[in-house]
Amino acid sequence: MKALIVYESMYGNTRAVAEAVASGLSSAYETEVKPVAEATGADVGQADLLVVGGPTHVHGLSRPSTRKAAADAAASDEDLSLEPAAQGVGLREWFDHLDRGDGKRAAAFDTRLSAPPLFTGRGSLRIAKHLRKSAFEVADDPVSFLVDKKNHLLDGELERAQEWGKSLAG
Repeated sequence: MKALIVYESMYGNTRAVAEAVASGLSSAYETEVKPVAEATGADVGQADLLVVGGPTHVHGLSRPSTRKAAADAAASDEDLSLEPAAQGVGLREWFDHLDRGDGKRAAAFDTRLSAPPLFTGRGSLRIAKHLRKSAFEVADDPVSFLVDKKNHLLDGELERAQEWGKSLAG
């Protein structure tokens, strides 16, 4: 069986979570991790499980203006390194062209600031909504992985992502 993990990432946190989820899935699935700009309809069509993740921007999914703001922040902060495809296609645009899932299993995750969701929002809720709208069966509740105010994953989040991947595999 095949699993495809599609992610959008600004500073590498969401990519790292996607890779940890893939590690957790690897006992039951042949896994492939792809940035959203490289994930094609054919890739999705070949997958038995689709896992989609992205950063939470302004309570939801990124848009061109928030990706530009992330790039500007990286340019002025030497501790931040912008991912190569960060200013390209985002999940919001990718979902506009996603083929119907016809009941295939899917799951959603996000990375977001460690604060109550009321203040930060949860991009994973939007991802799950898009997946359902595209006729995928969302196999688990959307999950958030947390970053600190300096945009670094909190301790233990990668291990938690790997465990979530194992639970999706089971």
